[in-house]
Amino acid sequence: MSRLSKPKPSRVDTMPFLIVGTAAVVVLATGFVLWRAWQNGVWSAGRGEAFGPWHTWHQSRGKLKLVYSAILASNAHNSQPWRFRLAGDTITISADAERHIGSFDPFRREMHLSIGCALENLHQAAHAQGLEVRMELPPGMMALGALPASPAAIVRLGKGKQDETELFRAIPHRHTHRGRYCLDRHVPDELLAEFYAAVPENPSIRLFLFAGSDKEGLANLIVSATKAIVEDRQMSRDNARWFRFAQDAVEQKRDGLTLDANVTAPLQNFAAKIFPPSPESADRHWLQDTEKIQLGTAPLLGMIAVRDLYDRPTALQAGRLWQRLHLLLTARGLAGQPLNQPVERVDRERELDLPHQMAEALAQFTRDAAWLPTFIFRVGYAARPPSVSPRRPVESVVTFARRENSAKADMPTGSVARFHDG
Repeated sequence: MSRLSKPKPSRVDTMPFLIVGTAAVVVLATGFVLWRAWQNGVWSAGRGEAFGPWHTWHQSRGKLKLVYSAILASNAHNSQPWRFRLAGDTITISADAERHIGSFDPFRREMHLSIGCALENLHQAAHAQGLEVRMELPPGMMALGALPASPAAIVRLGKGKQDETELFRAIPHRHTHRGRYCLDRHVPDELLAEFYAAVPENPSIRLFLFAGSDKEGLANLIVSATKAIVEDRQMSRDNARWFRFAQDAVEQKRDGLTLDANVTAPLQNFAAKIFPPSPESADRHWLQDTEKIQLGTAPLLGMIAVRDLYDRPTALQAGRLWQRLHLLLTARGLAGQPLNQPVERVDRERELDLPHQMAEALAQFTRDAAWLPTFIFRVGYAARPPSVSPRRPVESVVTFARRENSAKADMPTGSVARFHDG
């Protein structure tokens, strides 16, 4: 007797299972994407307590308001390397050694540029409150491995004439913009004249601006320096230490380099938050974006040069100048971004006792070896609004003399999670 074979399932029979299985995969994948999007802040960019200082800075009073303004300043790697001590009519500003960015800044030069930026914001805020400012910058040289023993700056306040300038009003709107600038819009000559006029009467500081074909050589050097940084394992590791690619890291650390600040195209930003890049991938994208986006769309490059690269008061003054320029261009509706990779390589070559190739390459742009570039930047009209970087709370960077403890009452209270960047 022959055995009857089972009939094979037809395509029609298996179709429901295929449909259900495919639907389940789609639902699970969609759920995963939405969960990752929520977890990494796709819909909460610029919101939460980590961004509160941008919105509560005007709520304090007295000297504390000056500190609230100061912490919104430009600074290297968003490391926020400052400490403020309030005593009577004096604010003492010191470098926070624990917030050193490593091989990017072996001489702490950029740390003091950052403090200089904070000093400019503080200066603008003091005049807006009718306070006269006397700023003392104790002498000191920046060297490998150690900070000068004295504080970076001592600010003494007195009664003065109230002067709320457009630079002061620009403080909460100034943000580093790493995205595309508009190629068809050039920086007008009258604004270039304002930039030069912003330079203090200081024989140790000079501003250089490059537009059109004049900027091509400097742009190529910035790309070369970025490539050298990416290929330097220690610099790459030190860079990655400041990556804040997960939302919980942004909220906990309140510092560093975020995806919102670095990946400005909406679709790429969404993808990066779903699948955050590895440090190696981030390095590759940084090099690519530096060449194609940041330099490829910049109508103007600028350079601040000094007589002594490692004189601390000079670094502070150079930082003040950059902050003043950034506030000015913000008030005029332009965007700006530091592109300081060549000078970071100058420091690195000195640290490792390598031939001074980058310093020699930079000298051609000042046309005088006595002028040493300390800060490089780009300026233009942005295609999109900038993103906001997190800031640590004021209470984490301020100490009070005993008689100043009452000033703590000036701190704004309550949740700031409702605020977002507009």
